[in-house]
Amino acid sequence: MLCFPVLLSGCGMGGFSLEKAEVDRSLLTGSVASASQTTTDPERASDEATIRNAVTSADLEGLAGAPLAWANADTGSRGAISNVIESRDNGALCRKFTTSRESYDGVGLYHGEVCKAGAGLWRMLDFQPAT
Repeated sequence: MLCFPVLLSGCGMGGFSLEKAEVDRSLLTGSVASASQTTTDPERASDEATIRNAVTSADLEGLAGAPLAWANADTGSRGAISNVIESRDNGALCRKFTTSRESYDGVGLYHGEVCKAGAGLWRMLDFQPAT
């Protein structure tokens, strides 16, 4: 029994010391993207689809420069689309626009661009907050 405490005291004598600690240069670290950078906000994605549908189905001649209201019943967001400019970029029909977006997380102004992707489908190429 007397031998047991002597053995335990020997284990603690050569333990870790901060004075002897060195930096381990073999470790590599990097930043981890936050969840907001790696995932798309489902409410914003739904609003983008609603805005895309409004922009692509708008009768530009009938609007004659007037703003086009949009609302998303799924998210409760709404806004007004303005400054819709139609062009042909590399043969594809595109529409650039500005829209407001009033949602539960605040009010913002955005610039966007949609282009026809064939077979009657349109793609949102750009949708960024106005600076």
